[in-house]
Amino acid sequence: QVQLVESGGGLVQPGGSLRLSCTASGTIFEINAMDWHRQAPGKQRELVAVATSGGNTNYADSVKGRFTISRDNAKNTSYLQMNSLKPEDTAVYYCSITYSPKPAARYLEVWGQGTLVTVSS
Repeated sequence: QVQLVESGGGLVQPGGSLRLSCTASGTIFEINAMDWHRQAPGKQRELVAVATSGGNTNYADSVKGRFTISRDNAKNTSYLQMNSLKPEDTAVYYCSITYSPKPAARYLEVWGQGTLVTVSS
């Protein structure tokens, strides 16, 4: 089945940068949207960024101007470039996709395993 593998998390100082990667593998005909969510300790999971197949992007207000989502469709990969990181950005970051496994099939959703981002001095 389709799986997502995330990488790029780690420990950074406030003001630093990280780039998260998410690569999908398996039986995929077409990926519609590629998303990034995050869940901080004691908080609900929130949507961070979305990239559609048409090239549109959307961001949560809390990360707008600091984070950038991008897609490499040939590699079935999405990236989340995170700049000017703040302690409040500390969370487990999850990528997800909506995709079709074959022509004319309905879209399905799959999530990655999560990668921890810690922003601390």
